[in-house]
Amino acid sequence: MSNNKFYTPDGFTDQLPEICAFKREAEGKLRGVFAGAGYKEIETPGVEYCDIYTSTDLVKAEDLFKFCDQKGRLLCARYDGTVPAVRFAANLYKDEPLPLRLFYIENMYRFNQMGGGKQSGFTQGGVEFMGACGTEADSEVLALAIESALSIGIKDLQISLGQVRFFEGLTDQFGLTDEARDAIRTAIQQKDSVTIENTAREAGLNAQDTETLLMLIEYQGGAEVIDQFRSRVKDSSALSALDDLKEILEIMDEYGYLKYITVDLGLIGSEDYYTGVIFKGYTYEVGFPIIGGGRYDNVAEKFGRKMEAVGFSLSLTLAITALMRQGLEFTKEQASAIVGYDRNIKGARAKAIALARALREEYTSVILDSCGMTEEELDQYSDLNNIPASFFVNEGDEE
Repeated sequence: MSNNKFYTPDGFTDQLPEICAFKREAEGKLRGVFAGAGYKEIETPGVEYCDIYTSTDLVKAEDLFKFCDQKGRLLCARYDGTVPAVRFAANLYKDEPLPLRLFYIENMYRFNQMGGGKQSGFTQGGVEFMGACGTEADSEVLALAIESALSIGIKDLQISLGQVRFFEGLTDQFGLTDEARDAIRTAIQQKDSVTIENTAREAGLNAQDTETLLMLIEYQGGAEVIDQFRSRVKDSSALSALDDLKEILEIMDEYGYLKYITVDLGLIGSEDYYTGVIFKGYTYEVGFPIIGGGRYDNVAEKFGRKMEAVGFSLSLTLAITALMRQGLEFTKEQASAIVGYDRNIKGARAKAIALARALREEYTSVILDSCGMTEEELDQYSDLNNIPASFFVNEGDEE
């Protein structure tokens, strides 16, 4: 019978010291980006009541790591940063004036979601801009998403930008039933042109309207994509969504980030979550987005506070996986110096301690040998571990 106690559970991994060092540095860079834009860091519990996810229909119950407390209440490990941040804003910060700019860098846990670089346990950083609406707010968050990825070393970044209201307005224009709308939404997400054609035919759509739906999975690009759809759209909500996207592209151009963005009107997300702009960020060597975000104006109301919101999250774990696969070499952290002493000489230890303390003011890190190595052994150890300097104290108290 196998013994699993010496292994990590499926979906979880140990991290080498050099990866931890890079991750901590990256977290610091993200904090600098977020705080520099006026966002305040919050920390939420790693454990939440399942109800904050399941009763609001924001997350499927089977995707949560669930367990019970001593009173039998159903708890779960934190699934994401957005829902706890909204809970925080609707309760602890309920009297704070809007808008709120909050950010987090925390560990998340998702059951049975792994493979291809994804882990069941991972670190995620993100921002939530609450109580603000319009393309200016959307663009602020989108720009922060791009800047955050660039700050940690992601260079080959591609952002897919969509608008949920466009799809809703387009299907309203075509007079689709809820059932047909859901079928086409799923087919678009799966790039399933056959189902789109069959559903459109059953709904009685003409050839041009069917072609417009198929364009959602075929057309991606710059502002020209918006223009290609505009001539086919009459619904006012859909036209407004296109106008919003056009304005966001103009703002992104002013940020200097337009080169990272591709318009994808087939990016429509979850029906019950996103309400406007939506975006995902990709880099090569991982098959999943490292960034996800968008507008979610209806979530806070589920917690008793009505306010618009837009935000994004970046999976630091996936980003680091991508960087590793892209060939980034992580520097192994080594001590800058090591200090040893002759245990047979009275007072040598005290002098070694004093020397180590003095050197720590000059060097990044200094080891004080506690293993009784001789001077020769100390030099050999420093050579084997690439420690630049070794000091051996062989003088003690004067008699």
